[in-house]
Amino acid sequence: MCLLILAWCAHPRYRLIVAANRDEYHDRAAAPLAPWPAPDELLAGRDLRAGGTWLGIDRARRFGVITNYRDLHQSAPGAPSRGGLILEYLRGARGPGEYLRALEPRAALFGGFNLLLADGQSLWYASNRAQPFARPLQPGIYGLANELLDAPWPKVVRVRRSFERWLRESAAPATPATLLALLDDRRPADEHDGVLAHTGPPGWTRALSAPFVEHREFGTRCSTAVLLEPDGALQIAERRFDRSGHYAGQSEYDLQAGQWC
Repeated sequence: MCLLILAWCAHPRYRLIVAANRDEYHDRAAAPLAPWPAPDELLAGRDLRAGGTWLGIDRARRFGVITNYRDLHQSAPGAPSRGGLILEYLRGARGPGEYLRALEPRAALFGGFNLLLADGQSLWYASNRAQPFARPLQPGIYGLANELLDAPWPKVVRVRRSFERWLRESAAPATPATLLALLDDRRPADEHDGVLAHTGPPGWTRALSAPFVEHREFGTRCSTAVLLEPDGALQIAERRFDRSGHYAGQSEYDLQAGQWC
């Protein structure tokens, strides 16, 4: 997951709104958003290499999403999968703050990550590249890519502006389609947009600067929209793409309060 915009308790109808693009190597196999088999009670995609996920929500409407922190430090051989952190949280019974306090002593074992976790009462952010490691977030709008929360990467700033405009104009019930459209911005950043993220393999900087990444080896694999109401009514949709950036399928769930798949 390389780009997400999130609104927490910032809309008259929805407790949580998320619009997120997951960027990954095309050769890394993944299963689409779907209910996981028992005993798990969660909706998530699945990384078929390491078994974890990048974004998920459980029956109790606890939510988690993770992005890698892009830096020059490679993960140590044998480092645990960062996608396992979402599963660990959703499979447990602890709230976000309690879970993150327990995670902090071993957070350095993982490659760099940004983690957002929510339940019905709170939203927390954690990163093993930040000080402090974890903190609760106030109601508001947040943007995240592969740097620290709200780092002003051009693509984050651009999509956040569109998201904020939509939020101001949308007091009525929404559908995931509008959020998915916001994520389908394939224009790379211009030099005058600000400092680009000069990370990744040589020659990739411009490709990675677009909200929707198109590249023959690495790109946007799926876009996800989440609309969660305070009573637990949930809309979640995942739109998938092939290595050419073409539409490759969609999963969508519309659940009433108390309903499960």
